[in-house]
Amino acid sequence: MEIKERLAIIGGLGTLAGGDLFFKLLKSPKVLANQLNYHFTFEQKPYQQMDVPLHHKEDIQSRKFYAYNICKRFEEQNMTKILLPCFASHSFLNELQTEITIPIISLYDAILEHLKTTLQKGARIGILTSNFIKDSSVLHTYFKDYELIFPKQQDQLMDAIYDEKGIKNGVLNGFPLEHIYDICSELEHQCEVILPCITEISLVTDSLRKRGIKVIDINQVYADYALNNKDKKHSRPFKLGILGGVGPSATVDFMNKVVKNTSAKKDQDHIKMIVEQNPQIPDRTAHLIHNDTDPTIAMFSTCKQLEAEGADAIAIPCNTAHAFVNSIQSHLSVPIINMLDTTAKHIVNLFGSKVNVGLLATTGTIESKVYHNVLTSYGIHVKIPDQEHQHLVMKSIYGREGIKAGYNNGACKEYVLKAIQHLIDSNADVIILGCTELPLLFQDQEFLVSGHKKVPLIDPTLILAKECVRIAEQV
Repeated sequence: MEIKERLAIIGGLGTLAGGDLFFKLLKSPKVLANQLNYHFTFEQKPYQQMDVPLHHKEDIQSRKFYAYNICKRFEEQNMTKILLPCFASHSFLNELQTEITIPIISLYDAILEHLKTTLQKGARIGILTSNFIKDSSVLHTYFKDYELIFPKQQDQLMDAIYDEKGIKNGVLNGFPLEHIYDICSELEHQCEVILPCITEISLVTDSLRKRGIKVIDINQVYADYALNNKDKKHSRPFKLGILGGVGPSATVDFMNKVVKNTSAKKDQDHIKMIVEQNPQIPDRTAHLIHNDTDPTIAMFSTCKQLEAEGADAIAIPCNTAHAFVNSIQSHLSVPIINMLDTTAKHIVNLFGSKVNVGLLATTGTIESKVYHNVLTSYGIHVKIPDQEHQHLVMKSIYGREGIKAGYNNGACKEYVLKAIQHLIDSNADVIILGCTELPLLFQDQEFLVSGHKKVPLIDPTLILAKECVRIAEQV
């Protein structure tokens, strides 16, 4: 039977409270009636800052790293929900959730839903919480529809929880229980219910209830909420994976074009990108022409790395590499945004399908027919250089003073200009700069003038960048 729910609990931040939540999940009637449907994981590592007072910045910072590392392990285990039984750690829940793909269930959302079903708006609630939470605005923000009453004996409450002989250290009777009972008794005269916002208080909730205190068991509320609510799809920033290094300069050029074409007013408006810069991928053209080392596995491995890093889509700023895309795509769970197909659509939208297109590309790209197949499927007529001018194109890209060697002017550009003129003379109406190094020779240049003819230059790298931005903005 397929497991429907895979719940993970982060322990250690409140050692006993985490164990209490885990136990309440396990003994839930819903779980007991359908045990084969549930997989629970509880991870508790030694938390190095356990003895640092909660109000210290060092403690909150260390909690962030601790919680993040455990969440990432839960991602690797394909868990479907994460529970974080620690009020202080919920102060950075949004920071965590932005970087974690699994929904982290909000303890505050659980409590708020419980209050809405049990109390009228405006009800007075007695709050037992730490100094850290009390001094923040979070309780008044979440529970703004209720009147919150805090105890006068806050120091006594802190001692009952955090003292060496307090509840956090396993003492559930004696002075800790008596202190909390006295505080609750005072609050009950003013409030309809007591809401503990310290997870350890769930350990003594039953004892308080036996003494007549109307107190909410927040761990039970949290467990029920997690089990009864479907996963909420949280909005996660789109992440573009880039298979880089084919070639390195073209990768940087592509990223720059993504940035330039993103409508952004601040850093945070830009697209999240992850680059696997792998110049060791075997040369695509050398394989296609001379049957040198096949780059397919190296490309696939790089794509899998991007997939594992949470890429929502993959861009490959290399025209020739697209000869291998179809064989790779079927083994990936994320789409490769096809630069060639995107370029063909762009040309048809601007010039129609009857246009004559001159193709400048590596000999491997041309001989593989990968561009021809895409362009002709849209009805576009393709013109390529003759052998002499194709040799110039290859020399411009791979030569000693070629683009891959870091040159973007001089002989390498002269060679390409001769090849372009040859295509124009062959009645090409539009020129595709079909190797990602070629646009480096014509930065921000949209056309060439030949006699009385104005010939557009098509930059597939730019078109791919704009398509990636469009996809990201739709998410």
